[in-house]
Amino acid sequence: MTTTEETHTATCSCGSFRLTVQGPPERVYACACLECQKATGSAFSYRARYSKRAVTVDEGDRRRFRRINSAGKWMDQVFCPSCGTIIYMDAEVIEDKIVVSVGCFGEPDFRAPASVYWSRRRHDWYQPDADITLIE
Repeated sequence: MTTTEETHTATCSCGSFRLTVQGPPERVYACACLECQKATGSAFSYRARYSKRAVTVDEGDRRRFRRINSAGKWMDQVFCPSCGTIIYMDAEVIEDKIVVSVGCFGEPDFRAPASVYWSRRRHDWYQPDADITLIE
């Protein structure tokens, strides 16, 4: 498979919301900020950023939870209203991009994150590999 043929489909837990993207992600990262910890119920989020033009399928009901960041910009968590799974994030500062929750792809061999944002907030037990950039 060439990179232009690379396709990934993210689904929610109940299967009623589906998003397919074509091509490789522009960036894969983890974020350990407190908002991502609360949104995922875990120690960090693990996401892949794509251009909105990469989306080839976007089906199913969804809801948005909007929050305003410290710079006054909006950020939406887009989730299934039936099971609550966050499929992707949309943000004012990256209006032409979406950031998909990697776990929704169901691909254990998906590429590792290149960086961890808000690394000072990560849990002590989480020590990323040396090749992952830690960003405060």
